[in-house]
Amino acid sequence: MTSDSRKRKMDLAGYRRKYVTQARRIVVKVGSGVLTAADGLDSRLIGRLAGEVSAVKAQGREVVLVSSGAIAAGFRKMGFPKRPTTVRQQQACAAVGQAGLMMTWEKAFERRGHKVAQVLLTAEDLANRQRYLNSRNTLTTLIEWNIIPIINENDTVVVAEIKFGDNDTLGSLVAGLIEADLFINLTDLDGLYDADPRQNPDARFLPLVENVGAREESMASGIPGSLGAGGMYTKILAARRLARHGVASIIAGGSQSAPLTRILSGEPLGTLFLPRTRPLKSRKHWLAFTAKPRGRLVVDEGARQALLEKGKSLLPSGVVEVVDRFSEGDPVQVVDLEGRVVAVGLTNYSSDELRLLAGCHTREIETRLGYRHSDEIIHRDNMVVGDDLRA
Repeated sequence: MTSDSRKRKMDLAGYRRKYVTQARRIVVKVGSGVLTAADGLDSRLIGRLAGEVSAVKAQGREVVLVSSGAIAAGFRKMGFPKRPTTVRQQQACAAVGQAGLMMTWEKAFERRGHKVAQVLLTAEDLANRQRYLNSRNTLTTLIEWNIIPIINENDTVVVAEIKFGDNDTLGSLVAGLIEADLFINLTDLDGLYDADPRQNPDARFLPLVENVGAREESMASGIPGSLGAGGMYTKILAARRLARHGVASIIAGGSQSAPLTRILSGEPLGTLFLPRTRPLKSRKHWLAFTAKPRGRLVVDEGARQALLEKGKSLLPSGVVEVVDRFSEGDPVQVVDLEGRVVAVGLTNYSSDELRLLAGCHTREIETRLGYRHSDEIIHRDNMVVGDDLRA
């Protein structure tokens, strides 16, 4: 073994100790391919995972579960040979399967003396700041009560406009929402390879990713499993998003023996993704990756440079055009003259007000409106710019 490889092993073990074995609040996402068998939900595996979660909680740690499986359980229960493709069929299958999914989890935890709570979310719940905070308050209260939240997307009512799309995205947003220390993504693959191992037998396994970015995205396969909605690509995006929030992630195989126990004891299962050393604060992370912009402000070159290079707030003089309708306090995109996104922030003025203010000097605000909320259209403290918009 070379000195570099010995150092690499020591680095990996050290990172595992720092980010994994010492993690206190953990979000565990379990994919459909792990939870389901040929005839429906794999109740034995769910029982084993419930036992592992119970053991983790006995160590004084907090665990939140993000559980896929409702649609898969539903179409298997209905006797369909494969996952349906239409939205209404998926919604109906979710309605059939969600009750059974929760009942299986509830019975498994009840045998171990734990209560569970079902939490169903849509993307709109987290995109709206008040509902985002309400969701966080509910989850933290359940954790304080020693109840295990079991979260899934509300597939029965969800449509494209309010859809997370996959539970990798949902799980990463939940981990950021509750300020988790670690996100464990249990899937039907044992981690990240430099190529799809299902198609390339020479694919090389990567136990550690220190700076998750475009290179890792290019390695990931976008091909989902037979039951789930996401592939390795969505898992990499989730890890990248969380790294920007300062949260470590692990992608590991969920069907192997005692995956949680082994991971949390420091065993090098799966791929560990390290967090950024300078993460975004919670409010700015929400703006960058969760908030849904209600409109756009087109700005001139001077304003673009002031935002990207000088760390300034957005003033009315730099606004060239106001697109769509929005209210004071809504999140909006700031784009340059070529349509490139420069920033996302919370506006101090509505779209109607900004159409009157576009291009004017700060001293003219009160003259044009008859009042003045603020000198800035978007204050720097309520804005995310440039590279921070990319996980």
